[in-house]
Amino acid sequence: MGNVPYFPEKENVPIFLEVVAGALFDTDGRVLIAERPPGKALAGRWEFPGGKLHEGEDAQVGLARELREELGVEVHAAERLIRYSHAYPERIVRLDLWMVTSWSGEPRGLDGQALKWVRPEHLEFEDILGADWPMIDALVARGIAPRGVST
Repeated sequence: MGNVPYFPEKENVPIFLEVVAGALFDTDGRVLIAERPPGKALAGRWEFPGGKLHEGEDAQVGLARELREELGVEVHAAERLIRYSHAYPERIVRLDLWMVTSWSGEPRGLDGQALKWVRPEHLEFEDILGADWPMIDALVARGIAPRGVST
């Protein structure tokens, strides 16, 4: 399996978790982030909304499902921005960020999570999960989230 790490405590089986996330923007150009609720790993930290893909599920289909279940919004169009892996001590997570270019509904924290609209240039000042930083870097590279701007 090449450079895939194995975790002895998991009987030498690599643990992969496929995760999709969406960058949703409001009419003022702010991006939506969600706080991980109590009881979940890394509770209290902020992330782009989304969640785990089902086995064999297409990423764009999973994105639409996750944002419907988590936020109550319908995704009409999205494009992949970045896909990468992040290694935690107990597993490897493959993260897949999509720019949601067309959506409808009013986002609500249906899983009990707090939501916050943030100016893209202020993302670096939020307590974002370390695994999500490449997503912010991809937004910066796309010219959506300039670095070091404070208003």
